[in-house]
Amino acid sequence: MGKKSDKSGGQRPLVIRREEIIAGGHHGGAWKVAYADFVTAMMAFFLLMWLLNATTEDQKRGLADYFATAGTLSRAQSGSGAPFGGKTPFDNGSLVSDRGAVSVVRGKNDPTQPPDDADEVAETLPSGHAPLLPDGKAAPPSEFAVSSTPKPAKSEALKASEQDAKARDREERKAFEQAAQQIREAVRMDPALADLARQLAIDQTPEGMRIQLLDEDRTAMFATGSAVPNERARQLLQKIAPVLGRLSERIAIAGHTDAAPYRGTDRGNWELSADRANATRRALTEAGVAETRIQSVTGVADRDPLLPADPLASANRRIAIVVLRAAGIRP
Repeated sequence: MGKKSDKSGGQRPLVIRREEIIAGGHHGGAWKVAYADFVTAMMAFFLLMWLLNATTEDQKRGLADYFATAGTLSRAQSGSGAPFGGKTPFDNGSLVSDRGAVSVVRGKNDPTQPPDDADEVAETLPSGHAPLLPDGKAAPPSEFAVSSTPKPAKSEALKASEQDAKARDREERKAFEQAAQQIREAVRMDPALADLARQLAIDQTPEGMRIQLLDEDRTAMFATGSAVPNERARQLLQKIAPVLGRLSERIAIAGHTDAAPYRGTDRGNWELSADRANATRRALTEAGVAETRIQSVTGVADRDPLLPADPLASANRRIAIVVLRAAGIRP
């Protein structure tokens, strides 16, 4: 059987298929972006609705007040239509919030008699604003009486009394300064006491003029454990007494010791400090100071050291004589 002849000359036909891809078909992803935006917006909306339902009226008003602040050069308020009933500083009769400490007191029928706490209301209200009613509106003048009358000034008699007290205080302070200078001069001019000048400390305190007789190493006013002043201490007190005699104020005397304890005895620093203060009182009265001017005699022991950093310092052993101010303690 013979083969069929190929009309195409023995070559098979070549078939080419072409597929055209159209962008943006149903398999595109642009719709996903739009859907995500929609879901985000809905979630934000429902979150806002939940927050509005969960907050109280006071919290809503506080939020409104926070976002209702206005600039210095602008009278516009933030938000649209004053959300949550918020008020701006430019509302008539109110500040940003009407929930402050401002209280309103209904006045009496007699317009000449302001309410008892009218001054307090007048101080809490801002200048140029009327009181507020519970609904936030300004109260009419006829319904509420608020007095802004300033408190009465001090009377002339009170002013004169204060001026006299200040003048007496200045005179007393000047007299104390002169007395202190006289005591220092009297001690310095006496050759037997010149070397004790550094053991004499005079200053002014709120209680009055304080004269302190301090111990030094090897130069004590009292023998160890003794309440009897030595001869030099007596001479020093005799120089002080005439100056104190020229003053009229009362006198307080206090004895101080260091922190060294007594051993093997019932006597302690309390008894020693009190006895030394009382011995000083006797020396002053014997030198001419009136007994009636002695206000107090106390023993402080080691509870008030002059040098707290060194409780055993000799300067902590001292006698303090305070000429008290006539009007008591002053600042």
